[in-house]
Parts: sequence; C-alpha cells; structure tokens
Amino acid sequence: MYARLSASALLGLLSLANAQSAPSGPEAWDDAYDKANAALAKLSQQDKVNIVTGVGWEKGPCVGNTPRISSINYPQLCLQDGPLGIRFGTGTNAFTPAIQAGSTWDVELIRQRGAYLGAEAKGCGVHVILGPAPGPLGKHPNGGRNWEGFGADPYLQGVAASVTIEGLQSAGVQSTVKHFIANEQEQNRETMSSNVDDRSMHELYLWPFAEAVHSNVAAVMCSYNKVNGSWACENDKILNGYLKNELGFKGYVMSDWNAQHTTNGAANNGMDMTMPGSDYNGRTVLWGPQLTSAVNNNQVSKNRLDDMVRRILASWYLLGQDKGYPNINIKANVQSNHKENIRAVARDGIVLLKNDNGILPLQKPKKIALVGSAAVVNPKGINSCVDRGCNTGALGMGWGSGTTEYPYFVAPYDAIRARAQSDGTQISLQDSDSTNNVQSTVQGADVAIVFITADSGEGYIKVEGVNGDRPNLDPWHNGNDLVKAAAQASKNVIVVVHSVGPIVLETILAQPNVKAIVWAGLPSQENGNALVDVLYGLVSPSGKLPYTIGKSMSDYGIQLASGNDDFKEGLFIDYRHFDKAGIAPRYEFGFGLSYTNFTYSDITITSTAKAGAASGATVPGGRADLFETVATVTATITNSGGVEGAEVAQLYLTLPTSGVPETPTRQLRGFAKLKLAPGAKGTATFNLRRKDVSYWDTRTQNWVIPAGVFGVGVGASSRDLRLNGSFTA
Repeated sequence: MYARLSASALLGLLSLANAQSAPSGPEAWDDAYDKANAALAKLSQQDKVNIVTGVGWEKGPCVGNTPRISSINYPQLCLQDGPLGIRFGTGTNAFTPAIQAGSTWDVELIRQRGAYLGAEAKGCGVHVILGPAPGPLGKHPNGGRNWEGFGADPYLQGVAASVTIEGLQSAGVQSTVKHFIANEQEQNRETMSSNVDDRSMHELYLWPFAEAVHSNVAAVMCSYNKVNGSWACENDKILNGYLKNELGFKGYVMSDWNAQHTTNGAANNGMDMTMPGSDYNGRTVLWGPQLTSAVNNNQVSKNRLDDMVRRILASWYLLGQDKGYPNINIKANVQSNHKENIRAVARDGIVLLKNDNGILPLQKPKKIALVGSAAVVNPKGINSCVDRGCNTGALGMGWGSGTTEYPYFVAPYDAIRARAQSDGTQISLQDSDSTNNVQSTVQGADVAIVFITADSGEGYIKVEGVNGDRPNLDPWHNGNDLVKAAAQASKNVIVVVHSVGPIVLETILAQPNVKAIVWAGLPSQENGNALVDVLYGLVSPSGKLPYTIGKSMSDYGIQLASGNDDFKEGLFIDYRHFDKAGIAPRYEFGFGLSYTNFTYSDITITSTAKAGAASGATVPGGRADLFETVATVTATITNSGGVEGAEVAQLYLTLPTSGVPETPTRQLRGFAKLKLAPGAKGTATFNLRRKDVSYWDTRTQNWVIPAGVFGVGVGASSRDLRLNGSFTA
C-alpha cells in the first residue's frame, strides 16, 4: 500500500497516525479534573495568580504567555494566533481562511484542515491556538472579520467549528473558540453594546459556541464589546449563565487582548485568564498583584481563584500537554505535506456562479488575456504588508490578527502561465486595474480573464480608507469598470472574484460578454493552483455559497451600528431575511454550479420526535438529549452528467406554523457532500437531533420541540429544494 503513495502523502499519513484522538464525550474531563485538583493542592496563592495572569504584551515568545510554575512542572504557556496558521511563523503554512473552508461544505476536509493546523501548532510548541472564530456569525454582509468564520448560518458555523476543534485537539493542542459573543462589526467594537434578545442569542449567535463546547473545546475567548449593557469579559449572564451553567463548559475563559476592564468584575463574573496581562503599553495591569490584593481583601473568593486555576489546568491535562510537549519555537519548520489540504480547500471552496455556453472548463485556447492587479503577486513582496494589511496584488486572506505569513504564494498568473506553456497557449497580461490598456491586452484573445477583489479585516488596520468593515459591497479598485472595459473588447470574458464576502455583481452581470463568474473566495498560498484546477476542469467545481449575494446592499436590510446595536433584525439575517422579506437574491445561500448535473430522488423520512422540552442532564454543549437523533432523512443523489463531480445536498427544515413564535421560513439543518462518477448514485443521510428540530422557548428557558407538522426540503441550495416531505411531532 505505502509503495504507491507519494513521499508527502506518506508523511501526512504518518503524522495523522501519530495524532491522538480528540477528547470526546463529557467523561473526557473527569480524569483531567482529577489531575487538576491534585496539582491545585501543591500551589501557593502566588502560583495560582500567576497561572491566570499573562506576563504582559511582548514579554514572551508568543502573543500570549503565562509564567512557568515549577512546583507542578507547568510550562510557560504559549498562546498564539490564529485561526488559519501560526502568526509570525517562518516554517509554517498559511491555511485557507475559514470562509473558504465553509464554502467547501466538506466536513472531513475541514476536519483535516484543523488536524494539520494543530500539528503545526504543536510542532512550534504552541499550547493554545486562538481559533476557530465562529463569531462574528456574519449578520452584516460587510462585517470586517466575517472571513475568519465559516459562513452566515449557525448550523454551518457549528458543524465546521466543531470538526475544526476536533481536528486541532487531536493534535494535542488546546483550541480557543472566539469571539464570545455578538461581536458582529469592527466599528465601535470596543465601546458598543450588542443588545440581543434571548431567542436570537440562542438560535443564532450561541449555537456554534454550543457545538464547540460539545466538542470539548479547551478555551473560550470573550470579546471586546458589551452584551446587553455589560462588558463581555465580565458579563455574568453570558459567561456563567450561558457558557458555564447552561452549556456545561468545563474549560476556561480568556480575555481578548486588553478586553478586560476591571479586577473584581472580571474575576467574579466568569473570566478565568487575562491576556496578554497588561494593556499594550505595559502600564495597566488588572490582575497579578491587583488580583492578589482582591483575594486577600475577600473581594474575590479563594474558591473563585481556585476555580479559575482548576479550569486552566484541566484543559492542559485534557490535551495531555503534561507529557513530552515540544519546546516553544515559533520559527520551527513544520509544513509537512499540509499544502495539499490548502490546495484542496482552496479548490473545493471555489463556487461557479455563471457558466454560459459551457465556456468553462477551458480547452487549450490559443490565446488568453489576463487583466487586473490581482492576477499577480504583490510586487513589494508577499508579506510586505504587516498582518496582510493591504490589497495589493493577488488576494489570499483578509487582514488583522487572524492572519499569518505566507511561506510562498502562487498567483493566478503563475499557475495559468505554467499551464498555458504546456498547452501551447499564448498569454497577454495587464497587471494593473487601469482601463486604459485593456483593449490592447485582450485583442486577439480567445478568452479574457478579469480578476477583481474585495478586502476587509480587523479595525486596528486601515487599508485604502477602510477601517475593518467594508463601507459598501462594491468590488475594489474600480473592478466594475475593469470588467466593463474587458467586455467591450472581448466576447468571452471570465470574471474571477477573490473576496472576503458578498459583492454586488449587477454591473458585471449586465455585460452580455461576461460568460462566466468564478467565485474564488480567499484561497491563501495556493491561489493560482486551485484556480487552474477548476478553470481547466482538472476537477469539477463543487463549492457552495456560505452566504447570500444580493442585488444591492439594501437588500440585506441591515446596516452597521454607529453606536449600540439593538439587533432589531432578530432571527432574520442573510437568507432568513431574504425569505421573510420576499426578496429574490442574485445568488442564494448554498448556491453553486458544476460541470456536471445531479438529480435528486427517493426521499425517505423516519421520525421518533415527540413534542416537548429537553430534559436531559447538562453535558458539554447543553442538555444531553439535545444531541440525540430524533429523525433521519435520506435522499438519492445521481450524477446524471458526463464528468465526475461532487454535490452538496442540503436539508432545510420548516417548523410548525401554530404555537411557535415567528420563525424563519426555512433553516439549514443538514448537509452532505457526495463525490460521484458519471452515472453513479449515492445516498445523502441527514440525522436530525432534538436540538435541530427545536426552538428556544424564552418563557421556559429551554429548547422545545413544537407539536405539529415539520416541513423538510432537500436540494442544491436554500432556494432549489428538489425533494419535499414532512414529519409530525
């Protein structure tokens, strides 16, 4: 068997074979807590304070550090960004951003992405990786950090975050799910209050965090904003009420960097670790000596201090980090064969939006014209902009603390040129966004490929006048005009979009010579290679949109808040809003074309669901019976086209109309990706849990299955439901 594998593939198999299983089930914490209690008995009060207090900004090898505690052989703890790679690493990979992983809808590929990222973190001696980030959920289509999460749906975010955590923790690395909670915009994030109603909190924003807790995530990072009037990092309701009590979270809560505001409030209301331990100037320290004084003065109880320490130690023991963990070396070379996953996620996350006359895949054209600055590598260097804080050259990720260094970058021009040389295809290139020379560049070309972008990131960096959140949904660098110029000069224009999220495509679609739109998202270091895989039909595109693309920004019915945000939209964000308002999107949530065709048939539904409230004991993630399967739906998917392809079958659920408060028309509650040869059939199986068929009842403060008929739709997108059925509770 091994003789047939490449050396890199074999290395990947061996690295995965050496990985431990991710801690699973509520009992996974029992042994960890036993060890934590034994260690706790050996600690002085000063040791305990040191464990919960970072050493200060830039006072250690990592972005967050706590002191070594020799009495229990507890190391200098290393906490490091981030959700797509080891920030500041030089021998590490730049994994695809989570939004690209989300658009693959491929559970095992996302899990592998987490495992590989975890392997790199462990190889660098990183104990705690600061990711994944299912918050923000993405209620604002222009939210600056949406690309760090997996998509604008709590179910999709929950599944992807859960398997990412399981992948990360299978490597023995503590995973940190962030940002808790309702941090949906960069504007005013450190002053605003996100005022969220109880039902929306549970059914939207808390949902993916509950799934993370159910996967035994080691840590949760509280966010900068206030929630319903209280700072997230000292909010008793969200940290103790929701997280530790309702969700049964066994790990620890750390602050976002400098998101702590008080000594006693943070300690008494549920925060367990302060990061980085001071403000960025190193002057303001709220724990450390101040926490010692608070404990000595009985303002913070000794039991509460013990609880903080116990939680931190339990997470350390849970992941087996007390034995043989590598020394900290952020510069370690740990890349292995992980670029194979990066290319696969970049490729399988590409969404084909338009393909008139089968212009794609390309069939050895005589001449190709490439137009746009995003076709080539940043001429100043792939890592020339701090924390990727620019949009110069080809785009692979947004900007901010959730980024990492590129070890290399394959731009579209690089990969297309290599393919063109082997095909004998001539290439002309305009690597600027000026419209002046477009006509001469595309003259005589069989096809013109135009590259446009839209970028965003964290608010501490300003890029081309953009402070984190995008001010609109237009392509950057006059992308609409660039496409128009190409469409006036060529009858066969392909538009490739590299973007952090939705852009309005109406101007582009109004050009009759635009024959294809390839939504290539954020592909990171394998940008060009992934694109060539799809453009030339080496694989059939199989990505699906993880958000809705509207016809105008106003279609989304939501704006960034200039002060506090009252979340007046409630449950109705993204496709839920479009459905309620009766607005036809340009491309709906879950949409994506292929080079082949798929037919759906033979839906079957079995159910044991009974109306009533959940009643199980609390386990990590919530009541235990919430995670029990109460209905199963199957459907047959057939590849009725001529090439191999993969289809993402999606299940949307409609709750009974009587006795339930206003509820979205349909909600994603299952998906399955099937890879099928031409003519082959496969079965998509959707197991619906009690939670999936429940709503949050604010009166009883519980998840309740309503009595009545549930509508089930299975199809290729949220608005292309090809099979329908029902069951009754």
